[in-house]
Amino acid sequence: MSAPPKSEVPVIEPAQLAAADGLVFGFPTRFGMMAAQFKAFLDATGGLWRSQSLAGKPAGIFFSTGSQGGGQETTALTAITQLTHHGMIFVPIGYTFGGGMFEMEQVKGGSPYGAGTYAGDGTRMPTKLELEQAFHQGKYIAGISKKLKTGA
Repeated sequence: MSAPPKSEVPVIEPAQLAAADGLVFGFPTRFGMMAAQFKAFLDATGGLWRSQSLAGKPAGIFFSTGSQGGGQETTALTAITQLTHHGMIFVPIGYTFGGGMFEMEQVKGGSPYGAGTYAGDGTRMPTKLELEQAFHQGKYIAGISKKLKTGA
């Protein structure tokens, strides 16, 4: 879809999702929703939906937008429908990131729905705070995934 392939990035096949204990999906935003490329990936999970192979798995999302008004929360809200149809358990980070959620002195993406960044024209890299929030989200969801798997 006009994006050059990124050969250094491993590619996962939809069927491989079933082996995961938990999932965190990340994608750029296009017009306030997930990019069509990622939507196409999720559309290819019809077999997993039919067998409900992802049901009960915890899942989170993170995202990037081109601007502060680029739709970080609408992207999350529209992505949740994909998780719901699969019977997955949406795990938002809420305000578990603490003071970082209330940062007002620097530009910071993300929301209670998940970590985020502002990519601008594609040249802006995530800030230290945005990376810390993303790391927190991964650790948080991994902990919940472990609790659900082990019952601890």
